[in-house]
Amino acid sequence: MDRNGRLAVRRRALGFLAVESVAGLVSLGLFVVGIVIASLLILIVGWLAVPVYVRVLRWWAGRARIRAGRFTGTAIAGRYPPIPQRPGFDDLLRLLTAPSTRRDFAWLASHALVLPVAGMFLVALPVGALNSLAIPFYWWMLPADEPVSSIYPVTSWWGAAPMPLVAIGYVALGWWSIPLIARGAAALAARLLAPRREVELSERVSALTASRAAALDAHAAELRRIERDLHDGAQNRLVAVVMMLGLAERSLRVAPEQALPQLLRAQDAASDALSELRTLVHDIYPPVLDELGLDGAASALAGRSPVPCVLDVERLRRAPAAVEAAAYFVVAEALTNVAKHSGAEHVRVTIATRDDTIATRDGDQAAWLVIDVLDDGIGGAVETAGSGLAGIRRRVSAFEGSLTVDSPPGGPTRLEVELPCGF
Repeated sequence: MDRNGRLAVRRRALGFLAVESVAGLVSLGLFVVGIVIASLLILIVGWLAVPVYVRVLRWWAGRARIRAGRFTGTAIAGRYPPIPQRPGFDDLLRLLTAPSTRRDFAWLASHALVLPVAGMFLVALPVGALNSLAIPFYWWMLPADEPVSSIYPVTSWWGAAPMPLVAIGYVALGWWSIPLIARGAAALAARLLAPRREVELSERVSALTASRAAALDAHAAELRRIERDLHDGAQNRLVAVVMMLGLAERSLRVAPEQALPQLLRAQDAASDALSELRTLVHDIYPPVLDELGLDGAASALAGRSPVPCVLDVERLRRAPAAVEAAAYFVVAEALTNVAKHSGAEHVRVTIATRDDTIATRDGDQAAWLVIDVLDDGIGGAVETAGSGLAGIRRRVSAFEGSLTVDSPPGGPTRLEVELPCGF
């Protein structure tokens, strides 16, 4: 590596350490808050604070993963179990004792204790170098009984003469140690924040068990919906067609002039039944996905939305058919919810494919289909049993995806869905 390259490496390491040192002070504050919350767990207020604290801790650990990933060039995995919207005591206990929570808090403690010290070291080196260079110019002005204190007390010109060499030593120490400390800080984040292989496998098994249950629930709900739609819609219309044809047959025998209107009504009813059957088949798997892809299908949904909708498609690649179908229904249900409940005047839908190089023990690569729906409505969206949000979560959980809803009273409401496209 040439001189410019070595300088660039050290500038980059110095910038990373400077940011981490300031972030370490934030970690220290969060660490103290965590200790206070832990001491309040004997009271209800402590347990009520657990979900909020864990969300903040996950967000802060996620920022550390991003910073360390940018410095090392390899992203660090961050897989978490979902936080229930209305957690019970058992949910809070599982959340508090989850391996991911323990892992994040261990990183928080080490980050809070180590990085501020590293920041003081970064400040001390240049200050020490400048002071050593200046000692020959001012040591003689100090009282004899209060000599300059550096590596050793300077009480004569012979003692002051080597100070420039000491300054060079400080510079050399910084030149050698700063990249080493930066790599150590990044390695600390990767070591503590990346899930261990055995924990990752355990969480994977739990996630697969949960996703299998969610897939079975979603399948059962879909079958019930199809049965209900067939029973209440097409089946009733076909029964009406059979009755109309029976009346037409009787009219042909008794009063032929009345048969034609009855046949026309039966034809209209049969056309309506056929239309409902086509809609039902379309809802099972929309053919437009095969014809136009997810971007074209989502564009059709945006065009039919009662609320003016802007669709942004960013770096979207084809995903497995089942994932695209789930994404299509997520967008459809989200736009339906916006039209029914939000009172919004505008809605924006963003669909993108995100690639992650994950720093696990095996260094996996993953692609995610990300759907973001933002409306300017009244907010206050709450996920309840049987609601559209619950249906979206059930469909997303079947693919081990994630759903995040941010809907403060007064709005805006943001719905973000991540669906894995495979490793």
